[in-house]
Formats: sequence, structure tokens, C-alpha cells
Amino acid sequence: MVITTEKDSNYQDLDKMSVLELLTNINNEDKTVPLAVERAIPQIEALVKVAVEGMKKGGRIFYIGAGTSGRLGILDASECPPTYGVPFDWVIGLIAGGDTAIRKAVEFAEDDLEQAWKDLDEYVITENDIIIGIAASGTTPYVIGGLQEANSRGIATGCVVCNGGSPIAEIAKYPVEVIVGPEFVTGSTRMKSGTAQKLVLNMISTSVMIQLGRVKGNKMVDMQLSNHKLVGRGVRMVMAETGAEEALATELLEKFGNVRQAIEAFYKKQY
Repeated sequence: MVITTEKDSNYQDLDKMSVLELLTNINNEDKTVPLAVERAIPQIEALVKVAVEGMKKGGRIFYIGAGTSGRLGILDASECPPTYGVPFDWVIGLIAGGDTAIRKAVEFAEDDLEQAWKDLDEYVITENDIIIGIAASGTTPYVIGGLQEANSRGIATGCVVCNGGSPIAEIAKYPVEVIVGPEFVTGSTRMKSGTAQKLVLNMISTSVMIQLGRVKGNKMVDMQLSNHKLVGRGVRMVMAETGAEEALATELLEKFGNVRQAIEAFYKKQY
């Protein structure tokens, strides 16, 4: 295993830098992250394809992680229903220590090898589901235990890690390794590693949802119209797709409550 996330920062005497120097140097480090993600695209592609295959059969995506990694999984999962209009249980994020750990660190929760599967088992995992472990270090016991148990039951497994040749990448059937190198603050994997994980999770969930037909053209036609901004966006989407005047687009959206259905109703002249 090559542990780059724990190596000394490329910068010394951070406490002596000016604010401008700090911001510039952090930004310079952040610029390297998309390039690291680019190198992992073939791995991400394989993971997305197996996720799509499973979800077309009724499966779900489960993210499991601890600390920052767990929170990022929960974030990605929680944004799928409002963005794509999918049920809340299509993509599920689980964190070591439970919901309490979303806001406050739960000491030693990540060290329990058995807890992840206990958390997963509450959802009655099936062979169509996919379990994706998220861990910058690639060594988190909570994630290792969950993936090992999933493998033993024939469940597809993947991971997003930021060290090369890690135990988690060895266990996962579809590993994604994004090697970002040393953090600006030594060992602070909420920085480049966290950014890399967020980018990869965006890529996974967005690609999966598009493959499942939750986007039309380049529009979120199934998004939840949960505030005035999104209603306005929905009206503009209906207008752009159909050429309808604003009044008619608004009427259709109010009637059907969904951009996709409003567009379909326009073409069927159901107004």
C-alpha cells in the first residue's frame, strides 16, 4: 500500500503564511485534483456500469463511510431525490456512528468491523444492490467489514479511495483509486481527498441517473418543484422544450406538478 494521504505537506511553515499565500497555495493544490480524477475514469466507468445494471433490476446504491467520507456519501444520496425525482431509497448514505456522526464525530465508530453490515442489513440488501465504500485512507475498518460481508453474499461492491493498493481497494470488486498526494495540511483528508471524493460521487450519481432516463436532453425534467426558484426553472424548461408561452407552461406545470409530464401533456394537447 502506498500511503500518500499521510505524507508531509508540500508546503512548510503554514502558520507563517499570509492569508493570500494560504489561499493561493491551497488553490494550487486543489487544481491537481481533477487531473487525479481523470486518471481514474476507466475505474469509475466500470463502477457506474455495474450500478446501472443493478438498478435497472430494482437495486439500490449504498454508500458507506466514516467521518468526511461518510458525510459526502450522505450528501450525494440526499441530493438525488430533489434533483432527479427518484424515491429517497434509491441511493442511501450510511455513516459510522449513525446520524449523530453527521454533525458530531463519534469516537471509534469507524473501528467496528461488524457495524456496517448491521446498518446495511436493516435495508434487506439484495443481489441487485451495490455497496460503495468511501474512505480516503482505504483502511477504515467500518468500510472493510461492510464490503467483505457484501462480497461473501454475492453483492456487488465498489469503493472510492485516495491511496494506492489499499485494503479497501483490494476487497472491492470495482475499486476507484484517486491518488491526490499529500494534503496542504498534512493528513487533513477533508481537503484534496474530500474534493476528489465529491467529484467522483457527482460523476457516479449523475451518470447513473442519466442512464436510468432521469434527464431529458440536458434538463432535470423529474426534479422536485420544492421552491419558487425551481418552479420558475421548471416553467422555463417547459417553454424551451415546447415553445409554449409562459402562461401555458405555468398552467401545465401547476396541473401536472412535473416538468416531464407537463411536456408530454403539451404534445398530447391535454390542456
